[in-house]
Amino acid sequence: MLPLNPDLAATFRPPVMEARRWLQGLAPDPQRPLINVSQAAPIDPPPEGLRRAIAEAALTQAEAHLYGPVLGNGELREAVAVEWNRAYGAGLTAGNVAITQGCNQAFCAAIASVARAGDEVIIPVPWYFNHKMWLDMQGIRAVPLSCGPGMVPDPQAAAALVTPRTRALVLVSPNNPSGAEYPAEVVRGFFDIARARGLALILDETYRDFDSREGAPHDLFADPEWGDTLIQLYSFSKAYRLTGHRVGALVAGAERQAEVEKVLDTLAICASQLGQIGALWGMRNLGDWLAGERAEILRRRDAMARAMAGLDGWRLKGCGAYFAWAEHPFAESSATLAPRLVREAGVLLLPGTMFMPEGDTDGPRHVRIAFANVDGGGIASLADRLAAFRG
Repeated sequence: MLPLNPDLAATFRPPVMEARRWLQGLAPDPQRPLINVSQAAPIDPPPEGLRRAIAEAALTQAEAHLYGPVLGNGELREAVAVEWNRAYGAGLTAGNVAITQGCNQAFCAAIASVARAGDEVIIPVPWYFNHKMWLDMQGIRAVPLSCGPGMVPDPQAAAALVTPRTRALVLVSPNNPSGAEYPAEVVRGFFDIARARGLALILDETYRDFDSREGAPHDLFADPEWGDTLIQLYSFSKAYRLTGHRVGALVAGAERQAEVEKVLDTLAICASQLGQIGALWGMRNLGDWLAGERAEILRRRDAMARAMAGLDGWRLKGCGAYFAWAEHPFAESSATLAPRLVREAGVLLLPGTMFMPEGDTDGPRHVRIAFANVDGGGIASLADRLAAFRG
């Protein structure tokens, strides 16, 4: 038998793919179509103008089919720097920006630049499962940090978990899976602890375009020495519906980008050329459209909160961006409840056990609902089905 990396073998299988397997063998029910709230990816294609820009590039730009710069195309890197300077009051240059093959790759590169097997990384729970999977594959211990009211983690609680092996603190805001938007003072608290302890703060802002707050969600980029501590991650996939093109970004100090370049060159050489062309076109032309997308997501967030408030026994713990994190009223673990909801209610969601350490008592009591692809009527139907379901 061929050898197998034990760290990889011990890593759990992709949760979304596992959930899709629950649908196998189930006949579609036209009277009760499936409500799929399992994944936080746009299901519609990009706007026509962006698609035309990609198609035109595919037909007329020879370089769109070739390798590009490992850290990304210069025009896109510069556009990110300009927009971040406007949005965050920053002083970035293109040298602070790397374009990655999706935001998951940005996380992998960030971790590879700060930690190795045997090290520790502190991450709030519930965690984004792909972050946990990558840490497990690399033999890096994920140290869980419990969240408090509003699903917001406490910087001082994180400080108490730091050991000589700790290399980074990880935050996702708005959060996947809880939807929580971390207050600016909380993010600053984590930054200050990371700086004082010589750690990296890896801040995943994949869903920044759907934050309900006006203005910058934090002031970290205004710190002249931010690059000594902060690594920020971003995804164009959610903003411009480019999930299949795989375009993300990693923002860091220029010296760290030299190390990130080694990782990206080894993993994929460069991000998709057509995806980068689409992302740049989106940044230049879709500002008003994206504002409309944000407004619709915030309407759905409000509809989700109202719907959950009317469900007996259910308790909404967090709700924002694409997600709701809810405590269910049943004695059954969410690990077995979720597959039953598919069969008996026509609802596909993810159990809390997919986002929590094994044995944690919170996992079985919670579910994640990714509501961004469900309109107001669909959210009302979801609530009706959950209300009618009997555990």
